[in-house]
Amino acid sequence: MPDNSLSQALKEAYAAAPSNVVIYHTLEISHPAFIEPLYVVRDFEDLSANLEDGTPVTFIRFSFNLLKPEVSVVGVPQCTIEIDNVSRDILANIQLAMQSTDLITMTYREYLSTDLSGPQNDPPMTMVLSNISADVFKVQATASFGDLNNKRFPNEEYTAERFPGLIV
Repeated sequence: MPDNSLSQALKEAYAAAPSNVVIYHTLEISHPAFIEPLYVVRDFEDLSANLEDGTPVTFIRFSFNLLKPEVSVVGVPQCTIEIDNVSRDILANIQLAMQSTDLITMTYREYLSTDLSGPQNDPPMTMVLSNISADVFKVQATASFGDLNNKRFPNEEYTAERFPGLIV
């Protein structure tokens, strides 16, 4: 099944694989306990690029593996993330977040070397991390879209205070 979040330029880069265009895979890992989100790129050099809102950030080079979930999978899509040779800063932040009850979120973005003004997957894939294990060699986690089965629908409460037209 095609992924409609990918830009036409990224689809062409995947299909044609030109030698002068590099596809950068990036992760943003966020948690309220972090001073700032962790930005990593799967490359040999740091990457300066803009987020979807135009904010410039620097993605730090790290070796990581992420297998994107299949679009046609029955049930809640999940993927596994592994970050190798983590630094002390990342390990300390992940261990601090693991002690909290707040959720750790991960945002996956793809960039083209020819256009770093914003991610080429819009909207970027945001998932919740669970089953996290971390040591000085590797951080491993399972990412999913959260508990979709227990999500309220509609997620907005229609009260008389917010919607006075409901009162007869």
